[in-house]
Amino acid sequence: MGLGTPDERVPTQLYLITPPRIDDLDGFADRLAEALDAGPVACLQIRLKDVDDDTVRRATERLLPVAHERGVPVLMNDSAKLALETGCDGVHVGQEDTPYAEARRLLGGRAMIGVTCKASRHLAMAAAEAGADYVAFGAFFETATKQSETRAPLEILEWWQDIALVPCVAIGGITPDNCGPLVEAGADFLAVVGAVWNRPDGPGAAVKAFEAAIARSMDSARSA
Repeated sequence: MGLGTPDERVPTQLYLITPPRIDDLDGFADRLAEALDAGPVACLQIRLKDVDDDTVRRATERLLPVAHERGVPVLMNDSAKLALETGCDGVHVGQEDTPYAEARRLLGGRAMIGVTCKASRHLAMAAAEAGADYVAFGAFFETATKQSETRAPLEILEWWQDIALVPCVAIGGITPDNCGPLVEAGADFLAVVGAVWNRPDGPGAAVKAFEAAIARSMDSARSA
């Protein structure tokens, strides 16, 4: 669905991504439950880096039920094959990963498939026309989670809101303190990693802080 005017907009939602490394899987499952119980979360992406497929499978087997018990869909990062094997609800693919068409063929029409578009309007339009369920823009801020040489401008969110019905995700260094302009510019979802999992008072407090920040920004957008 498109965002529509500020008064018609569905509130921006939180899109959680796992840390790139999880050493204590049971402990992280508890932290995930805390985060999901603290406030609305649209989905969880399992994104582990520099590990083998078996490690990803074990993590998904442990974390997917935690999310599904709370009605939160789970996406696999990069690999449509692993998404299918592990029972995920879909996959998020980058420009160097499984091509969108191949992911859709493998996972079927009901799967949720999102596509990284960095700061490219052309890539976003191509992904939307191909049938992607969402496009992801970023990075918007400095981030220690993933090396990125691309900086996306706020204007790309405003442009996308004006011309597209496919939802957009903002990603890259997003915190409760800096997310306001992204919400006001038209981000449907805020993809977050470190701001939730590294928060000193816990992931539940982080989700609550994002919920409050999003609500303030939505109010500001409506009154603008």
